Amino acid sequence: MGVVHIVGAGMAGLAAAVALAAAGRKIVLYEAGPAAGGRCRSYDDQLLECRIDNGNHLLLSGNDAVLSYLAAIGAADSLTGPARARFSFVDLADQARWTVALSPGRLPLWVFEGRARVPATTAFDYLRALALAWSGPDATVADILSGHGAVYRRLWQPFAVAALNTEAERASARLLWRVMGETFGRGGAACRPLVPRVGLSESLVDPAIGHLARHGMAANFGVRLRRMALGDQRVDALELADRTVALGPDDGVVLAVPVPVASDLVPDLIAPTEFRSIINAHYRVAVAPEQAGEAGILGVLGGLAEWIFIKKDVVSVTVSAADRHIDRPAKDLAALIWQDVTQALRLGDRPMPVQRIVKERRATFAATPEQLRRRPPAATRWRNLLLAGDWTDCGLPSTIEGAVRSGQRAAQLALTAM
Repeated sequence: MGVVHIVGAGMAGLAAAVALAAAGRKIVLYEAGPAAGGRCRSYDDQLLECRIDNGNHLLLSGNDAVLSYLAAIGAADSLTGPARARFSFVDLADQARWTVALSPGRLPLWVFEGRARVPATTAFDYLRALALAWSGPDATVADILSGHGAVYRRLWQPFAVAALNTEAERASARLLWRVMGETFGRGGAACRPLVPRVGLSESLVDPAIGHLARHGMAANFGVRLRRMALGDQRVDALELADRTVALGPDDGVVLAVPVPVASDLVPDLIAPTEFRSIINAHYRVAVAPEQAGEAGILGVLGGLAEWIFIKKDVVSVTVSAADRHIDRPAKDLAALIWQDVTQALRLGDRPMPVQRIVKERRATFAATPEQLRRRPPAATRWRNLLLAGDWTDCGLPSTIEGAVRSGQRAAQLALTAM
């Protein structure tokens, strides 16, 4: 058996490495940055004087790929969350508050219970979302659902924007249906929110690096792939910044890098070209988790803030599909978002604490029908080159679950083709 060279130590690359290690394959990992994790990591913030996650990533109990990955690296108990699928919301326009309480089984019995639904909605309003199943390839979420009144504005629209990181007017209806099939379609047992007990790195990254080291993986950080020597049928060598690595006849490559990097390395690659930004705001302040509901997570309508996560000594806020705000000065964003936080969490006139604004201009590819058609499969025309990443055709949006699935898929193909 040859060596599998994995380029990129984000979630897709780590997932591929873990799956290959389980099959006894020799692995070499290359990462251009100083540490693994990519967009899913934790770091010590000097301004806040505490450790934070670079973004707010919500996992669900039905994320089977992530849970199998955590089990493989010995971190299955590193996530925590409520025993039930409960999602709390507030509308800042009128201060209305409600909790969507999913029933545990696949039958959506919760839509027939008034206290479990969005206010001013009926069970029929929710069942109309089944129209997504018959949406055409070019249909957007707004095309199918925007006429559905309060349930659209107060549930489906914020859910779609959070899941797809794309405005509902342009986001793919078919992709949202795929997401709904794996969440609402599987019932509350698959929708319990899960968050790391400590941080993203402590759950998803550090245990994986330790696990792979015990399996003899050679990890190379701060090493950038400049070019691949591509023959007619295979990759012959990897040209790194400081050396060239020749590939043997049984060696292979899993390219698990961001789409702009992949597009520079792979000739004529058809891949997404349009992206959406995300803004995360972190405030160093201690707030009781129950102020954001049972899960410590609160959906916000009618303001700039969209999702509030209460963590230890930090309140973190996410604004998805944030292109319209991304060029605002950080200080202005911090003030506007804090105003939403104080209203949503009922903090009164509490002054704004020390904060950190994190802007990700190209956080994910745009989940539009046009861009979905540009997602490439894992296999390429070079028999020993595979692609991995949440931007590939993994069947899901740009999420941790999508990234892990793509890495596991690339590993499966590597085991049969290399």
